Amino acid sequence: MSGIRTTLFKAGLGTLYFTGAHRMLRPVFGGLGAILMLHHVRPAQGAEFAPNSLLEVTPGFLESVVERVRAQGFDIVAMDEVPARIRAGDEARPFVAFTFDDGYRDNAEFAYPILRRHGVPFTIYLPTSFIDHEGELWWLVLEKTIQTQRTVVASIGGRTVHFDCSTAALKNEAWREIYWWLRSLPETELRAYVRDLAARHGLDFRDICRSLCMTWDEVRALGQDPLVTYGAHTVNHVMLAKYPEDVVRAEIQGSKERLERELGRPMLHFAYPVGDPTSAGAREFDMARDLGFATAVTTRPGVIHAEHAAHLTALPRVSLNGHFQSLHYFDALLSGAPFAFFNRFRKVNAA
Repeated sequence: MSGIRTTLFKAGLGTLYFTGAHRMLRPVFGGLGAILMLHHVRPAQGAEFAPNSLLEVTPGFLESVVERVRAQGFDIVAMDEVPARIRAGDEARPFVAFTFDDGYRDNAEFAYPILRRHGVPFTIYLPTSFIDHEGELWWLVLEKTIQTQRTVVASIGGRTVHFDCSTAALKNEAWREIYWWLRSLPETELRAYVRDLAARHGLDFRDICRSLCMTWDEVRALGQDPLVTYGAHTVNHVMLAKYPEDVVRAEIQGSKERLERELGRPMLHFAYPVGDPTSAGAREFDMARDLGFATAVTTRPGVIHAEHAAHLTALPRVSLNGHFQSLHYFDALLSGAPFAFFNRFRKVNAA
């Protein structure tokens, strides 16, 4: 989301909250509840150049959200309970489920103590290559490359560009141009480009994975708590819709079988990497169902409605976004009203 769009969206959420409209609209648009999406939970970094800061919230904000949903009468449930809640269709008992993508170590270090203290069940979706410490977190590798250099030399569209990265403002300009150009490429080319860019500037993409993601032993240790559910998140965290069917099946099924083998428990839940309409669609939703997942979650924004009973492998989520760390914004989002307008009043978007 661009800076202008973020500002406008914040203004809209603020209007919903401060006029009290979110309370009036909750019975109309709030549905059965929401599946919350998080990535990193850690103390604020305070860096001027932090293009991926939307993917992290502070421990204090997470705790305030837990307290808020309970104070507002929501049941906090595990993903194992979500299908039954959706099929029951009881809007009088709204629920919230907490989910985390990617298996970051800070989930265990900072999020888990809060969730354990409050007795909150939660799900972590694990890409197996990340836990192997061989994964390509290319968006973070790109950030690290720009962050650590005063000049970045990149080839964009056949031309060599020298980016001055001597200030935070210039680093942000370089990020925007390189990142959005990369997103226009096939993912195999995108990954090869970032890997090469990092290597030419003296960085190993694996170092990011090693420093941020849990090991198998750490995953097993955390999983001893019955509050913790694990779900699959592919092998290599690829944007599935961009690949042929055989690759998609191998990514989904391979991650499911590896996790079941390593952790000794069934994998009933799945999250689509990136999870927007360009990364997961009807083909992927059908495949997740056919491979035996009870639920699968996207990053498409929205709350849960009874109509999702027919689309349990295409569930939307509400992002706890680092740019919106205010309970005012959270209350407005949980009303469902912003998503109703965003989704043109369609309760289900499974195309």
